[in-house]
Amino acid sequence: MKMKRISILTIFLCVFIGKTIAQSVSVEAQIDSLQIWIGEQAKLQLQVAMDANQHAVFPTYTDTIVHGIEIVEQAKPDTQFLNNRQRLLITQEYTITSFDSALYYIPPIPVMVDGKPYNSKALALKVYSVPVDTLHPEHFFGQKDIMKAPFAWEDWYGLIAISLLMLPIIGGLIYLIIRIRDNKPIIRKIKMEPKLPPHQMALKEIERIKSEKTWLKGESKEYYTELTDALRTYIKERFGFNALEMTSNEIINKLLEIKDKNAIADLKFLFDTADLVKFAKHNPLMNENDANLVNAINFINETKQIEEENVKPQPKEITIVEKRSLRTKIILACCITLLSAALVGSLIYIGTQLYELFM
Repeated sequence: MKMKRISILTIFLCVFIGKTIAQSVSVEAQIDSLQIWIGEQAKLQLQVAMDANQHAVFPTYTDTIVHGIEIVEQAKPDTQFLNNRQRLLITQEYTITSFDSALYYIPPIPVMVDGKPYNSKALALKVYSVPVDTLHPEHFFGQKDIMKAPFAWEDWYGLIAISLLMLPIIGGLIYLIIRIRDNKPIIRKIKMEPKLPPHQMALKEIERIKSEKTWLKGESKEYYTELTDALRTYIKERFGFNALEMTSNEIINKLLEIKDKNAIADLKFLFDTADLVKFAKHNPLMNENDANLVNAINFINETKQIEEENVKPQPKEITIVEKRSLRTKIILACCITLLSAALVGSLIYIGTQLYELFM
């Protein structure tokens, strides 16, 4: 009976001791160097070992641990699991320094575990001042002058490349700005078209004027301007003098030297009417407009060269200049914007590099 009591007591003590050991908390603190020079740094390490289900709260410091010892940096806590994740080891590291020579006493550091305080052991830190040889002041040296870095081509490769790249950017930008200002196409379209005889070209233009019927819309001035321009162009091509730069009377007088008066009587009436409409705001009658159109056609038919009717049209190289569409203008404006941005970026890069090289 006595032996049975001893066995039960032994089992109870083992369970109690095991449970106590399992729930034990230890707090350790240490410094990697107990002696430092003024301004030198040291590492203070605080470790807490506890059960995995426990919670620890480390002390919060602002600038100093104790008066004279400053905290330079506080690292994040490092956590490790032990004994099949039953135990927990948390390490908190502080970087400390001091700027006053003395022997500093660091009291035990408290750590709260599940609301209960646990203290580490006390520590000491000796801070030494730097010895100064006041008997030999010549050993002290002042500040050195700023040294210029030696010249190296590698430092200029980027500037040279960007500068060369800016040349085509500037050229393209100028070209596009001129094109969009003049409203001209970037690439002109060139194609071959047959060259019509002067009388056919004139009759084709008059047929277009007739089909638009601008005089019915009250636009008599525009009607007579287009009609006389077609005749002036025909006269220039047919008779060989620049009728486009001459007045109506000069054209009539020039034609009188070539043709008889009856052949150009109707043409003179047409030009007189056109001058009245353009310069005196004359409003001709409907039948007057029709008569002048017939007069123009009759003049061309009476003065055309007969041999041209059997001649095959000769091809002529002409340049077709087309005004851009809205979409083309938008694309062109975007290209100008991108080139401008590239130019500004290049200038900023060159300025920054030059500043770093010379400052």
